Amino acid sequence: MKNLLLSISFLLVSVISANAQKYEYRVITSVESTIPSGLGRSRLLSSNEGRDYKNFTSTRSDDKEKDKRNKSDRSEIRVKNFDETKLLNFFNIGGIRFQNIVANDAVITSKINAMVEEGWDLAFVNTGVESYGGKGDKNGLFITRYIFKRLK
Repeated sequence: MKNLLLSISFLLVSVISANAQKYEYRVITSVESTIPSGLGRSRLLSSNEGRDYKNFTSTRSDDKEKDKRNKSDRSEIRVKNFDETKLLNFFNIGGIRFQNIVANDAVITSKINAMVEEGWDLAFVNTGVESYGGKGDKNGLFITRYIFKRLK
């Protein structure tokens, strides 16, 4: 009975300790152009420096006297130290270019594999698109955010 209670206690402490470990996160973003004729730019982006969101956050309420406005300059948010990997556009003058899509997949896979080798785990993937918005709109992006995590 003592051994059973000791084992259960050890298991419980292990589970609590595992949940208490902290993670750090990193976001890698791919921006792939969907502009016809291959006129856009496509890139894989990753920041080499961090930002504390609290420095750029304001708290607002109905009570104007209690509002806490952050007076930071927008230029302080800008990150100038980042990696920019070239990707190919989805389209060229002839139309959709499947070889470009496969080439981008190979480059993105290489980045994911490098991150995994550095101890990062791919935790989430989110995608979004800004596409044709009517006559005269020649803009279009397909954006994917790869969110990695690892133990601190």
